[in-house]
Amino acid sequence: MMIRAMWILLPTLLAGCAAQETSPAQNAQTKKVSPVRSLDMEQLCKNRAAERYNTGAQKIDVTAFEQFQGSYELQGFTARNESFICSFDAEGHFLHLSMR
Repeated sequence: MMIRAMWILLPTLLAGCAAQETSPAQNAQTKKVSPVRSLDMEQLCKNRAAERYNTGAQKIDVTAFEQFQGSYELQGFTARNESFICSFDAEGHFLHLSMR
């Protein structure tokens, strides 16, 4: 009798072990940068790119602003189609200018 009960309960126990738990989706924490700070970052990026490419800041176009987990990147190009990326840390301090 005990063996028969075990054979009946065994598939139920195995089915319970096979069920996968669903964990809640993890979302990245986002910290919004203020409009004033983003404009400051854009102007600093334009000035650094203008200095690097020996042109005026008014001839620099910033085309994209991306936020990552611990940094920001501004992508742009010069009037001569030379592309670049300005990198900033999480607080918005300039890190470096990369030529692409």
